[in-house]
Amino acid sequence: MPFLGQDWRSPGWSWMKTEDGWKRCEFYCDDFERNNNFNLQLLNLDDRETYTPEDCVLSAQKREKEQFNTARSQYYYREKWIFVQKESTKERHGYCTLGEAFNRLDFSSAIQDIRRFNYVVKLLQLVAKSQLTSLSGAAQRNYFNILETIVGKVLEDQYNPRLIRELLHDLSSTLCILIREVGKSVLIGNINTWICRLETILSWQQQLMNLEMNPQLGDGLTLCDLPMHMQSNILYRFSDAWDIINLGQTTPTLHVLSEDRHLWKELCKYHFSEKLFCKHLILTENGHVDWKLMFFTLQKYYPEREQYGDTLHFCRHCSVLFWQDCQLALLFKDSGHPCTANDPGSCLMPVSPQHFIDLFRF
Repeated sequence: MPFLGQDWRSPGWSWMKTEDGWKRCEFYCDDFERNNNFNLQLLNLDDRETYTPEDCVLSAQKREKEQFNTARSQYYYREKWIFVQKESTKERHGYCTLGEAFNRLDFSSAIQDIRRFNYVVKLLQLVAKSQLTSLSGAAQRNYFNILETIVGKVLEDQYNPRLIRELLHDLSSTLCILIREVGKSVLIGNINTWICRLETILSWQQQLMNLEMNPQLGDGLTLCDLPMHMQSNILYRFSDAWDIINLGQTTPTLHVLSEDRHLWKELCKYHFSEKLFCKHLILTENGHVDWKLMFFTLQKYYPEREQYGDTLHFCRHCSVLFWQDCQLALLFKDSGHPCTANDPGSCLMPVSPQHFIDLFRF
């Protein structure tokens, strides 16, 4: 049955009001795949009168947005925040899901910021372990697109490949389990698509295993040229135990510094509370505390302290989750979202990756 109503214009077309009445817009695209530029013409269906592209700017923007939404990249939203709705109300029906948050928040741009890179990778790792099936189909596609960008960035910049190897290992293990249980409808989409994704992940793992770190040699000073006390001071700034161990394998001097008992003692105090030391006290043959062995023992039972350069923030007043731009916040006093509080800074709370997952557990 044809659509009949007060508005006789078909909702599937774009229309423009002229002096002679409403005219339908038709778009023509030349060489879209090469330069992604639109050559638009507005045709009068009665007398074939041609209009200039300036007469249908709004229609061109709408067409461009539709083309962008069907692309492989993450969906585009002007706002980089999302309202976390945990219950259905009269003003807003439905719930805010993890997949919706994954589509709305700008993770594609966040991984280009070195301060947010580790945060996004850790978040993807938590999703891969337990929340992959809770994502919608569009969110799963965005997930793998972001992961592809991360792997390409690591292969190009050689930045923190160990962290990406752990992410891919957890993701491949999860997919192997889910593919076996495909009869229970735990995956969205065709099984062949997921098998292809798993093969791609295995290929990425192989590329990262074959990755060779190319040192950038120059005429300036290197780490080994610094005095020993400065090298030791640099090691004390590390919060990752494996970074200390890997750096200690480069030179004999750094190896001696990486085995310092006081260094591992400070690392234990940073990640764990002192009341846990008595429960897992490990002594050497000389009666001294083996702080290095204690650290890896405590690591098995208790979570480490997480440290990130920048994280997502949650406004307790507005219940909004968003990325905060520190430069805009200082220059224009912009909180990063339309906050109605008198003092927006007092309502902000940094969100850890695990807290982000917990926000969408109902």
